[in-house]
Amino acid sequence: MRLSSMADYAVVAMVAAARHGAPAGRAAEDGRAGCDTRTRANAGQLALETGLPAPTVQKLVSRLVAAGLLTSARGAGGGLALARDAHEISLADIVEAVEGPIALTPCVEGISHDCAPGLGCSVRPHWPVVNEALRLALSGVPLTRLMAPQDNVDMVQ
Repeated sequence: MRLSSMADYAVVAMVAAARHGAPAGRAAEDGRAGCDTRTRANAGQLALETGLPAPTVQKLVSRLVAAGLLTSARGAGGGLALARDAHEISLADIVEAVEGPIALTPCVEGISHDCAPGLGCSVRPHWPVVNEALRLALSGVPLTRLMAPQDNVDMVQ
């Protein structure tokens, strides 16, 4: 199994957004209102920082905001911020925001048009178990782990 380019890019964009600081509103909650200028970024900044095309980042940002992973505010002091703490956002959350439900086969939610066995497939009832195992594995990888420098990956949980 491979992630699509868009799912991969979404992870890269979320890591870049997370590096800008606390989730929206957290600076004010922590008594840092007005002093934390790192809490928001814009899609253009994320594109520059990641090397991704700006239109792609804008498309991803729309999906990530719709999924409740990023917040967006207009005007002075506006921009993008994590909707939750980075440790509360998992790789599964990001992938599902872009790709939809995590599933290795398309037949789980309905009969696939390219599925030869169809309803008589003896393996079909087992795919939900496999898909759930995959989702649980991806859910166990928080955004904070993806933000860790390569030499510290094993130490971050």
